[in-house]
Amino acid sequence: MRQYAYDVLVVGGSGVDTIVRVDSLPVPLADSVHVGPIEEWAGHTGGNVALGARALGLRVALLDWIGDDWIGALVRERLAKGDVEFAPLISPAGTRRAVNLVDATGRRMSFYDSRDPADLRMPREFYLPRLRRTRHVHLSIMNFTRFLFDDIEDLGVPVSTDLHDWDGLADHHREFALRSDLVFLSAAGAGDGVEALMREILREGRARTVVATAGADGSYVLTRDGGSTPRHIPATVPPAPVVDSNGAGDAFVSGFLYGRLAGRDVLDCARLGAVAGAHACTAPGSTALIGEDALLAADRAAGGAS
Repeated sequence: MRQYAYDVLVVGGSGVDTIVRVDSLPVPLADSVHVGPIEEWAGHTGGNVALGARALGLRVALLDWIGDDWIGALVRERLAKGDVEFAPLISPAGTRRAVNLVDATGRRMSFYDSRDPADLRMPREFYLPRLRRTRHVHLSIMNFTRFLFDDIEDLGVPVSTDLHDWDGLADHHREFALRSDLVFLSAAGAGDGVEALMREILREGRARTVVATAGADGSYVLTRDGGSTPRHIPATVPPAPVVDSNGAGDAFVSGFLYGRLAGRDVLDCARLGAVAGAHACTAPGSTALIGEDALLAADRAAGGAS
């Protein structure tokens, strides 16, 4: 029987968010706006998925490029504190950053710093040993991660990705959409066309399951053998007041992957993702990580199968 070192190998997507709290979005046009304390939180999409999955008891490793800078040191510290095995390569471009404006309801607007050079590549001798020893790989949509798909397919490792607010048109996302087995995306990007986009991904790609998250409206799940209409999973009510929606979608992915690796059906997985995503909204900067016991207890309380 094959022995695995990892349940989830996350590739790409670490960095630091600068959180600026504002009264409302959009921000009024002005030379200066007085705000509360501006905070720095290490995370970003790949880091958040890795931290969330590890908090749920999964064995997790994260591979990425970061800079030899103080921002990269924040990333290393956060992942070490979260007990995530982190194997970084040093990029001359430095560590990725984002500035997120967060309003009083927890809604955000993010300015993402996509500083990676176009020719950045992760050496095969670096990632292959870990790729061979994982049950599942989750690719963040960094340009360099797309060059892992051939090896992932050759090894037969299941792969997921999060397209975030893809509108179905931007070319950057398309290869990730069509070469992943499990695809997450935000319903906000495609608007009224999200169901058609979900069907297109299943029809033209290799995915068996597509999940569209819709914030307070819950999520929608469409499977290759489940008909043409997505199933709706209601959102979970957060256990405390909403502080910040940063990382909620990443927490959803972590909860979903926990259920998938435990052999749950896709609707159960989506419910677990909803619980994790709601919990993530209750603290600033994607710092609210739900543990396995709390996840299962909350799922049972909500009438789930846990």
